[in-house]
Amino acid sequence: MATITTTTTTTSTSPSGTLTLANEPTSVLASLNYYIRTIDGSKPYNYITPDPTGVIPPRNWKPEPFAATIRNMRGREGEVGLDSTGFAFVKAPTKEVVFEDSEAALQAYYSETIDLVKRVTGAEKAVIFDHTIRRRRAEPTPDTPSTRQPVPQVHVDQTPESALARVFRHLPAEEARARSKRRFQIINVWRPIANAAYDMPLALADGRTVSPANLVPSTLRYPDREGETYQIAYSPAYEWYYLRGMGTDEVALIKCYDSEPREGGSRFTPHTAFEDPSTPVGAPKRQSIELRVLVFY
Repeated sequence: MATITTTTTTTSTSPSGTLTLANEPTSVLASLNYYIRTIDGSKPYNYITPDPTGVIPPRNWKPEPFAATIRNMRGREGEVGLDSTGFAFVKAPTKEVVFEDSEAALQAYYSETIDLVKRVTGAEKAVIFDHTIRRRRAEPTPDTPSTRQPVPQVHVDQTPESALARVFRHLPAEEARARSKRRFQIINVWRPIANAAYDMPLALADGRTVSPANLVPSTLRYPDREGETYQIAYSPAYEWYYLRGMGTDEVALIKCYDSEPREGGSRFTPHTAFEDPSTPVGAPKRQSIELRVLVFY
């Protein structure tokens, strides 16, 4: 796919690892992978940890690529928002620089992220329930906690049922019953680490452009339990966005679920990693961290 040629002039800063470029594309044309159907007509599933014996397939469906125009919001970050499109781009410097993949090592970053989410959303309480570090590698790797790579598949992290289950899984039972009766959200806080994310960036769809008919519940199988996500069937109606060259001092807040979206606003945000045809030659491989946060009002 080729970059759409319309460009704007911009000067990027370097402290966060952002490259300095004279021309910034306003949009790119890329290929995004969507759900089509399962092999046998059953409910789709993904194993979060593949079967080490190789007997059970890691999923029972195959993706299919479709072309998409993805608008670059660099310089226009204020045109999107959590209550409208279902995602936001926020300047958020961090003191964390190592990003070791352990909760103990990341406690300071957890605390920073809770403060950030509460400040941006006005929430009363925020609870981080997991994190994932992804590092792109040239070679395929097993999908394990220590070898996660970017996911080039359009999806939504939660369904209403799995979002509610998260409340009861991560809060004491009495508090969960009370808070589940009021507005709550799950927000994914996504940040590039080590270098700017020119390589394999994140595309986000305006959730208001997604029809319920194109949401496909999919079982997410853990070693000890099951969760549920949405796979997304293709439609030409989707409107796609990204922030080109996100630096380590920037985050994307991605709404995974909202129990009471604002009138006319998005309940969730489909998203996917993608191959950006405008990636500069020699750009370092993408590294990122995402924290999933229960947000209560």
